[in-house]
Amino acid sequence: MQGSTDYFLTSGDKIRFFFERGVFDKKGEFLVPKEKSINKIGHALHAYDPIFKQMTHSSKVQELGRKLSLEKPVVVQSMYIFKQPGIGGEVTPHQDATFLYTEPLGRVLGLWIALEDATQENGCLWFIPGSHTGGVTRRMVRAPPGSTPCVQFLGSEQPYEDSQFIPVPISKGGLILIHGEVVHRSELNSSNSSRHVYTFHLMEAKDTIWSRENWLQPTPELPFPSLYL
Repeated sequence: MQGSTDYFLTSGDKIRFFFERGVFDKKGEFLVPKEKSINKIGHALHAYDPIFKQMTHSSKVQELGRKLSLEKPVVVQSMYIFKQPGIGGEVTPHQDATFLYTEPLGRVLGLWIALEDATQENGCLWFIPGSHTGGVTRRMVRAPPGSTPCVQFLGSEQPYEDSQFIPVPISKGGLILIHGEVVHRSELNSSNSSRHVYTFHLMEAKDTIWSRENWLQPTPELPFPSLYL
């Protein structure tokens, strides 16, 4: 599990690389070309990479924030997700608020930008319509210091039927807004085409408490930056 190591837990204010499962042999040697082994890069591209910083704080994104009546939106994390051809891993049904919990709920929004066409064949997103109204039944929190793994889950994930989900394919350059409590997933990419995306999360900071139990925390080196630079 990516969240089981300190490398993950301390990545919120850094740019780090996370590999797909099954890309190494028992000796730690690559079983696939290195450039095809990466699952994602995260979680502070928006702060330290000039291209992604410009994209995150672009006038279009800022205009969108204002149209959504976000008064004090801050950027909490960012990721470049590769969904590699043939091995791009399944993302099981989840709610973003499980990992990015706020009080009150409803203050986290994901922006998911397709850098390539996302199809049912290469692992587009699937959603359960209306599921953002049911609250959060599971949370991932930091475990006590010295524990292994360094995160743990509170509560339980609800069972979901495949028939509840609808696919949302999207063309290159398209944007999907993801409510923090909507249940969504993506399937294994068994096609010959990758599915690159850039995604980041905003939080409306006005009158909002960011849980101190979240795995991701602002740091002195990188407080959550305002969207409206």
